[in-house]
Amino acid sequence: MGILERITVNPLQCGGRPCIRGMRIRVSDVLDLLDSGLSQAAILEEMPDLEADDIRACLRFARQRIDHPILAENPNYPELPAQAQSRFSPPG
Repeated sequence: MGILERITVNPLQCGGRPCIRGMRIRVSDVLDLLDSGLSQAAILEEMPDLEADDIRACLRFARQRIDHPILAENPNYPELPAQAQSRFSPPG
Protein backbone atom coordinates (compact mmCIF):
# COMPACT_ATOMS: atom_id res chain seq x y z
CA MET A 1 0.00 0.00 0.00
CA GLY A 2 1.56 3.30 -1.10
CA ILE A 3 1.41 6.75 0.42
CA LEU A 4 -1.61 7.66 -1.71
CA GLU A 5 -3.57 4.78 -0.21
CA ARG A 6 -2.40 5.43 3.36
CA ILE A 7 -2.86 9.20 3.48
CA THR A 8 -6.40 10.27 2.66
CA VAL A 9 -8.12 13.64 2.49
CA ASN A 10 -11.87 13.90 2.90
CA PRO A 11 -13.40 17.38 3.15
CA LEU A 12 -16.09 15.96 5.46
CA GLN A 13 -13.60 14.46 7.93
CA CYS A 14 -11.25 16.30 10.30
CA GLY A 15 -11.80 19.58 8.47
CA GLY A 16 -10.28 18.19 5.29
CA ARG A 17 -6.90 17.62 6.94
CA PRO A 18 -4.83 14.64 5.77
CA CYS A 19 -5.67 11.49 7.74
CA ILE A 20 -4.43 7.93 7.85
CA ARG A 21 -6.38 5.35 5.84
CA GLY A 22 -9.70 7.15 6.27
CA MET A 23 -9.50 7.00 10.06
CA ARG A 24 -9.83 10.07 12.24
CA ILE A 25 -6.11 9.99 12.98
CA ARG A 26 -4.56 13.04 11.36
CA VAL A 27 -1.08 13.06 9.88
CA SER A 28 -0.38 16.08 12.10
CA ASP A 29 -1.30 14.03 15.20
CA VAL A 30 1.33 11.42 14.37
CA LEU A 31 3.93 14.07 13.54
CA ASP A 32 3.19 15.86 16.84
CA LEU A 33 3.68 12.61 18.76
CA LEU A 34 7.00 12.00 17.03
CA ASP A 35 8.01 15.60 17.72
CA SER A 36 7.18 15.21 21.40
CA GLY A 37 9.69 12.36 21.60
CA LEU A 38 7.47 9.29 21.44
CA SER A 39 9.06 6.38 19.66
CA GLN A 40 7.32 4.68 16.77
CA ALA A 41 6.79 1.64 19.00
CA ALA A 42 5.12 3.80 21.68
CA ILE A 43 2.83 5.41 19.08
CA LEU A 44 1.84 2.00 17.72
CA GLU A 45 1.12 0.80 21.25
CA GLU A 46 -0.95 3.92 22.01
CA MET A 47 -2.84 3.73 18.68
CA PRO A 48 -3.35 0.04 17.87
CA ASP A 49 -5.16 0.80 14.60
CA LEU A 50 -1.95 2.26 13.17
CA GLU A 51 0.69 0.25 11.36
CA ALA A 52 4.40 1.03 11.13
CA ASP A 53 3.94 1.83 7.44
CA ASP A 54 1.37 4.47 8.41
CA ILE A 55 3.99 6.34 10.43
CA ARG A 56 6.48 6.11 7.56
CA ALA A 57 3.76 7.38 5.19
CA CYS A 58 3.20 10.39 7.48
CA LEU A 59 6.90 11.23 7.33
CA ARG A 60 7.01 10.80 3.54
CA PHE A 61 3.88 12.92 3.17
CA ALA A 62 5.39 15.72 5.27
CA ARG A 63 8.65 15.58 3.31
CA GLN A 64 6.82 15.78 0.00
CA ARG A 65 4.79 18.75 1.21
CA ILE A 66 7.91 20.79 2.01
CA ASP A 67 10.17 19.55 -0.79
CA HIS A 68 9.63 22.16 -3.48
CA PRO A 69 11.91 24.63 -5.22
CA ILE A 70 12.11 28.22 -4.05
CA LEU A 71 12.69 30.80 -6.75
CA ALA A 72 15.05 33.59 -5.77
CA GLU A 73 16.67 36.46 -7.58
CA ASN A 74 19.92 35.28 -9.08
CA PRO A 75 22.15 37.64 -11.08
CA ASN A 76 23.52 34.62 -12.95
CA TYR A 77 20.07 33.97 -14.42
CA PRO A 78 18.65 37.32 -15.58
CA GLU A 79 16.09 35.51 -17.76
CA LEU A 80 14.08 34.68 -14.64
CA PRO A 81 10.96 36.84 -14.98
CA ALA A 82 10.99 39.97 -12.82
CA GLN A 83 7.56 38.99 -11.49
CA ALA A 84 8.95 35.74 -10.12
CA GLN A 85 12.04 37.51 -8.76
CA SER A 86 10.06 40.08 -6.80
CA ARG A 87 7.50 37.57 -5.53
CA PHE A 88 10.14 35.31 -4.01
CA SER A 89 12.82 37.78 -3.02
CA PRO A 90 13.32 38.38 0.68
CA PRO A 91 11.71 41.56 2.01
CA GLY A 92 14.08 44.37 1.89
